[in-house]
Amino acid sequence: MTKQKFNIQQEITDQIIAAIKAGCAPWRKPWTGGAGGAGLPQRHNGEPYRGINVLVLWSIAASNGYSSARWMTFKQAKDLGGAVRKGEKSSQVVYFAKAEIEDKANEGETKVIPFAKSYRVFNADQIDGLPEEFYTKPKPARDLGTERDPELDAFFAATGADIRHSDQPRAFYNIGGDFIHMPEANTFHDTNGYYATLAHELTHWTGADKRLDRFKRHSDRKAYAFEELVALS
Repeated sequence: MTKQKFNIQQEITDQIIAAIKAGCAPWRKPWTGGAGGAGLPQRHNGEPYRGINVLVLWSIAASNGYSSARWMTFKQAKDLGGAVRKGEKSSQVVYFAKAEIEDKANEGETKVIPFAKSYRVFNADQIDGLPEEFYTKPKPARDLGTERDPELDAFFAATGADIRHSDQPRAFYNIGGDFIHMPEANTFHDTNGYYATLAHELTHWTGADKRLDRFKRHSDRKAYAFEELVALS
């Protein structure tokens, strides 16, 4: 059996897509509460991540509801006195570096070869026992008094979609359960934001196999990008 070559770019792309599938992206968040104040993803020592790792870890944090900005390897967590909880899934990040090797074409000279290595990290919210400063308490949802519109509620109810609300500050369409989850309307900054978010998730809802069947016919990463464009249009 031929061993499949590991593709860092593909792995990182898959992580971003999985995060998008799990929920609403953080830059489209018109409601209060959640991990929005976590800031830039940081290494265990407080050094900020750069490049593609920022997008990767931001997306994963948003889809999983992580509040902490800190990320670390299993060993780093252990060295800090923490313990990764059983069953927690790590995330992959990329480290870019350069190596000097002998230039066989020019004897006595060296050439610089750039390369990328990957390693796996956990968010502090997946780890017990770390020092208190590693944890960021999620911002509570605020009651802004935003009211729902009865006519728009009737329109969305007429679609037959299973629309559920809770104090969880996330909006998403659950493919397996075939339902839409929404934060409470009064936690949104305005009524338009609430119904625009609901309409976005309802568009994903239309793609289920018993409706427009988009998910089976479009199952690769390009198709998921297309699916997001469909929902945004």
